[in-house]
Amino acid sequence: MKTLRILFAAALVILAAAACKNSKKQNNEPEPVADESPWAGVYDIETSAGTIRIGLYKDTPYHAENFAKLVREEYYNDILFHRVIAGFMIQTGDPLTRDTLVELWGSGGPDYTLPAEFVPEHRHIKGAVAAARLGDFANPMKESSGSQFYIVLDERGCRHLDGEYTVFGETLEGLDVVEKIGATPTDPYDRPLSPVKIIRVKKVESDPEELNDAKCDESSNIKEE
Repeated sequence: MKTLRILFAAALVILAAAACKNSKKQNNEPEPVADESPWAGVYDIETSAGTIRIGLYKDTPYHAENFAKLVREEYYNDILFHRVIAGFMIQTGDPLTRDTLVELWGSGGPDYTLPAEFVPEHRHIKGAVAAARLGDFANPMKESSGSQFYIVLDERGCRHLDGEYTVFGETLEGLDVVEKIGATPTDPYDRPLSPVKIIRVKKVESDPEELNDAKCDESSNIKEE
């Protein structure tokens, strides 16, 4: 008899749960959606040479969150690519390039650095986005610049930087723009002779599956080289 009462009570609980679930469906209540995006954020860097779309890694949170903060503050607007080395990388993010003597370009940024976030899986592949920093003698902890970053032009020229500079994202679209900037003629100090400017950087709101497809497409392009 006691067993029957237990089974009867269990049946009532199951029926009540089913009724509650059906009621939610009838009321069209949305069910929670998991964050399936592979990125901490996706951004369009609109430059005078075209648009570069980058995705920032979730496992480099200090760098991803700092980049997002600077974008919200419109920090990168009207900043130049101040260092371009063919077969190596293109560098930007220095606010001094807006209106300061060229001799000071490359030394500007906010009054803080970021802790290194080295992830073995994030290498200096073509299109990788990495943080600039001071050299080891002045910066033994390899802390990153608060704003300056570079985009890799050729993996072969940057392999020695793996584990030395934080890679916190990669190019999803616009590698042709990266290459175009990388082909810009420069002076003996690697400064472009014709200014290449970031017009603005904006966050991209898109479907997680589309962003994941973009990652797959870009990865396949890199492997073909």
